Amino acid sequence: MIQGRIHSIETFGSVDGPGTRFIIFLQGCAMRCLYCHNVDTWNGQRGGELRTADELLDQAERYRPYWGDEGGITVSGGEPLLQMDFLLDLLRKAKARGMHTCIDTAGQPFTRWEPFFSKFQALMEVTDLLLVDIKHIDAEAHQKLTGCPNDNIRDMFCYLSSIHKPIWVRQVLVPGWTDAPDSLRRTRSFLDTLTNVERVEVLPYHNMGLYKWDELGIPNQLRDVQPPSEEEVQQARDILGAV
Repeated sequence: MIQGRIHSIETFGSVDGPGTRFIIFLQGCAMRCLYCHNVDTWNGQRGGELRTADELLDQAERYRPYWGDEGGITVSGGEPLLQMDFLLDLLRKAKARGMHTCIDTAGQPFTRWEPFFSKFQALMEVTDLLLVDIKHIDAEAHQKLTGCPNDNIRDMFCYLSSIHKPIWVRQVLVPGWTDAPDSLRRTRSFLDTLTNVERVEVLPYHNMGLYKWDELGIPNQLRDVQPPSEEEVQQARDILGAV
């Protein structure tokens, strides 16, 4: 019996995919994004609750009447690709129930090495949509911002384009870190090489998760950074062609 380590559930999500979503947040993430508002999901070995796919889907079924034609389930995190065996079991069973499936991922675990890649290919067969983050288009800035490289993440974008798997792209706008117009233009140029981008969103940075850093005793470098202005957000949207 495969179990996943579940951080939390949101029963009426409205921003993580089309329609009304039942969102399953998984525990565990290898990235250390400076602006993370879910630092309590980082530890993949502790925290959360162990649950099976059937248990979660039975719970989701209670809210299915509210989904309409577009809703479904979204698996987020943390980083859901770190629990690949569970994620594959969950989405296979969700598709067997006729549910629309969506994964919210930063792509950090992606590799074309085995055994990950074969499992990822199988996962894409039962995934309708991916919400994918671009933390930063530049490799050095990405490393500083997340603690991880981005070459494999860019490769994941290219692979998803090659199989024509629909994606929504998300750019978190952090003043002084991810808002430089030249970087945003390079991001747009990269997206223009892809065939599968259905939507681009700009997510303004917020500091509402700072209390979690404090509770866990983790220093936060962005403590004094303020959210971007409406004008800055609109400028980013214009450059990226975002909604």
